[in-house]
Amino acid sequence: MSLVLARLEGVSRHYGELRALDRVDLEIRSGEWLCVMGPSGSGKSTLINLLGALDRPTAGKLWVNDIELSSLGERERVRFRRENVGIIFQQFHLLPYLTALENVMVAQHYHSMADEGEALVALERVGMTERTRHLPGQLSGGEQQRVCVARALINQPRLILADEPTGNLDEENEEKVLRLLQELHAEGHTVVTVTHAARVGSLADRRVELSHGRLADLTVPNEEIERRYDEVLVQMWALEEDGKVPEAARVRVPDVVDTRRTLLGMAESGLIFPPGETLEFTPRGRIRSRDLVRRRRLAEVLLSSAMNVPEPEMERTACRMEHIINPEVTNSICSFLGHPRQCPHGRPIPQGNCCDFPIVS
Repeated sequence: MSLVLARLEGVSRHYGELRALDRVDLEIRSGEWLCVMGPSGSGKSTLINLLGALDRPTAGKLWVNDIELSSLGERERVRFRRENVGIIFQQFHLLPYLTALENVMVAQHYHSMADEGEALVALERVGMTERTRHLPGQLSGGEQQRVCVARALINQPRLILADEPTGNLDEENEEKVLRLLQELHAEGHTVVTVTHAARVGSLADRRVELSHGRLADLTVPNEEIERRYDEVLVQMWALEEDGKVPEAARVRVPDVVDTRRTLLGMAESGLIFPPGETLEFTPRGRIRSRDLVRRRRLAEVLLSSAMNVPEPEMERTACRMEHIINPEVTNSICSFLGHPRQCPHGRPIPQGNCCDFPIVS
């Protein structure tokens, strides 16, 4: 049996009246890939910050690598991060006036080491050999994220924490980053990812779901079964988007003869209600389906990276902003940032209940 690398006992984190985490008990085994999922504001990023000693719990005990973090002072927490943790941020946090190589070497300096050769090896590992002398502004979003992975690996961490590592990436770059995480996991690193993406969750050894700061579910996904479920959820979403009723007869699952068995499994997993002639999302299934097809809005990315808008407010505000920005301006900014313009299923972003303004045409 694998040793426990991290353990939380009754961990809470409060910000004033807000309970970001509420009495969470959890063990993370050495060498496992744990995926933390849940809606915006459920406490996912708070959990990552606590595991990385970027924040302290309000109550409870937290151990990582046999070190009790809640009692550490600031200097001891910095030392802990240097020796144990590699963090991959969604917003990259690269220094804009330094090259890719120099950004990795800054991390070396933080870890009391400076070896250009090792930094080059780390960049080669993530497929950035030809881009080492480029500034972040000269790199695509996917390339910047790969530099972040190289930076996180420079201290050979036992624990890798990735907060929405594919949230701002197109499909091609998402696949490259996921492949890197799979390789790191195969090498024995403990990986904890926070994500909205069911595709990322299906790759993990275990999946934790948070709701209102509490542990709501803990599952062990089967990648192939989860892939089939995702295929059905996307088809159901597309049918609804086209104004059609999601009927069982309309659903097709590749490489599956008995579609009915897949639908019954989805009902047992709480993704759809027991299937009849028509199919209906459960609230949990609708959230997962939405995460599968949803592109993070351009304004949402800007709000989270530049203005630090709280997650619960972000989507509504971003949606309103995107509907009043000239589409040509939006296209230009998306092109500059390498941000996908459409949902992952290739369709325009539909208006939601939060849309108070018509889309500017």
